[in-house]
Amino acid sequence: MRLLTFITLMTICLTAIGQASPTKKERWARVDSLFTKDGEKQKGQTNYPYAHIDTEFKYSSSTGKGVIIQNSVPRAGGDADEKCRYTDSTGRKYRYAVFWTRVINETTTPLELAINFPAILPPPYAHVKLFVPADTMTIDKESLYNYGVTGLKSYLDTDFTKTSLKKTIAPKGECLFHIVLLSPLYHEGGTLRTRFILKEQDLFYRISILPSFDPVLISCGKIDFKK
Repeated sequence: MRLLTFITLMTICLTAIGQASPTKKERWARVDSLFTKDGEKQKGQTNYPYAHIDTEFKYSSSTGKGVIIQNSVPRAGGDADEKCRYTDSTGRKYRYAVFWTRVINETTTPLELAINFPAILPPPYAHVKLFVPADTMTIDKESLYNYGVTGLKSYLDTDFTKTSLKKTIAPKGECLFHIVLLSPLYHEGGTLRTRFILKEQDLFYRISILPSFDPVLISCGKIDFKK
């Protein structure tokens, strides 16, 4: 009887040792700095000039990893004859807005930023299209029309499907990039704002055109830390 009990206990022990521990998902705590709150600028997370930033989110994980995401206000200067408008090859007319986003890697580990916008957005934004132009965004372009995006009409004519971005951000490094939002002229006006939001390692893009349309959260990519 004692021998049987001993064998049973040893079997349970060896089975437990042989099992791999389940992988724990990183939990992220978010600290928001909203730069348009009550019409007053809030204290930022970095020493970056905040003149054109709409929102800033700082994420800290349970393992000490940290990311800051800054989202700009919209801009659409364009050429005088274009007036922030674009006409495609079928004659359909659109208006556009240009944004930029800055992702800061505060950790000592490289991270992979992957963005891929869906071809068709969920209602009520199914008529809206999102693009990632090839222009490189830099700090000195903040004061320029369209945040320095050039040849926008030519880009939309020839590369109407570029909706993705993939970048490796070095430790203590950063990545700045543009987003172009294109919308048919028939939609009602309103205050347009967008932002990237990180939930664990999944990226979402929030669009709101208030009061015309309620905000929508679009799954659009990931931020993965390299081991």
